[in-house]
Amino acid sequence: MNKNNDAFDVCIDDAFDFLSQEYAELFKDSDATAFQHPLWLSALYSKLAPAMTAKPLIVVVRDRATGALAAVLPLLQVRRGPMRTVEFADLRVSDYLAPVCTVKKFADLLQDQSACAKLRQLIRPFDLLRLPKLLDARMPIESLLAAPRRVAANTNSYATVLTAPFEQWQANALNPSYRKELAKKWRQLQKKGALTFSCCTDSASIMEAMEAMKKFRGPRFQAQGDGDLLQRPEYFDFYSDVALRGLGSFVRLYVMKIDGNVIATVLGLSHRDSFLILMTAFDIAGYKSQSIGSLTFERVAKACIDRGDLVLDFTIGDEPYKKLFGGRPSPISSVTQAGSAAGAVAMFALKQAPWIKQAVKRMADFRAQPIRTSTDT
Repeated sequence: MNKNNDAFDVCIDDAFDFLSQEYAELFKDSDATAFQHPLWLSALYSKLAPAMTAKPLIVVVRDRATGALAAVLPLLQVRRGPMRTVEFADLRVSDYLAPVCTVKKFADLLQDQSACAKLRQLIRPFDLLRLPKLLDARMPIESLLAAPRRVAANTNSYATVLTAPFEQWQANALNPSYRKELAKKWRQLQKKGALTFSCCTDSASIMEAMEAMKKFRGPRFQAQGDGDLLQRPEYFDFYSDVALRGLGSFVRLYVMKIDGNVIATVLGLSHRDSFLILMTAFDIAGYKSQSIGSLTFERVAKACIDRGDLVLDFTIGDEPYKKLFGGRPSPISSVTQAGSAAGAVAMFALKQAPWIKQAVKRMADFRAQPIRTSTDT
């Protein structure tokens, strides 16, 4: 294929408007994920990034002939201890990371040697380039950045294919004995009071559910020693803002109640016939014996099927319950590149003994942020 050295213009635009019409159109036609949605990135850059003292590093690619937006690479400059890192706009809230463009446009960009060279120059200097949570290699970002080949992560994402009617999905995805057990638990739960399961439809119900989620998750994850993002005001504000602004389109917040009291919540994103679960919380203390988590996931699957969704995505993490609901693993990969001697030392240390890896991780962690962890069943 012939190289094209004048097809694209590349620049850094740290004031880029993710709520603009041109970005909405780019995202709609792109092969990006839900975590590059206009509302998601707008909230991340406007709320989380300032709170975490992370600086925008937004790479914008335009067609030179027309000026049309061709691609966006949403990056951040983050100081992690002594390390200057460049990474995707994530800050521990995004599960899948990708350039915002089509696979075809990405391939065209790779053929523009001058544009690639300019892009690589613009994102420097850095000690470490960190690009985790990559789903597939259709857009080989390592080639774009002249970085080492991607490597497999030590975790997977899981998704289950939904089929209508709900009973057919149950038969396909769940073990017969498990289906029987959940039916028994559901009957037990119904005897405890007036049981409802619904999707929030207004700001009041969203905030009620968010507060309940925060309450349920706090003690549970504190006991596990890894903390919970929702207990941090800036993260609670981020998730609440996305839920409120995405109401009825991009975001769904499911709530299970007994006698009007919230006992379970599931926050997720709606994207291209898929529902991606972000965060869950259950009243384990009150309903553990009823397998409240498992029953909630089953109700979410039913609600998704009723809406016509084709996939229920449990996102990243190897929790056993995901396989119980027919979740199939998909590999996750990452790209890491050293940009200095300090970065090279850090990369070397990460490949060595586990205790060294943990020491370097602690050194590089940004304000000791807790990892967003899903609640098992």
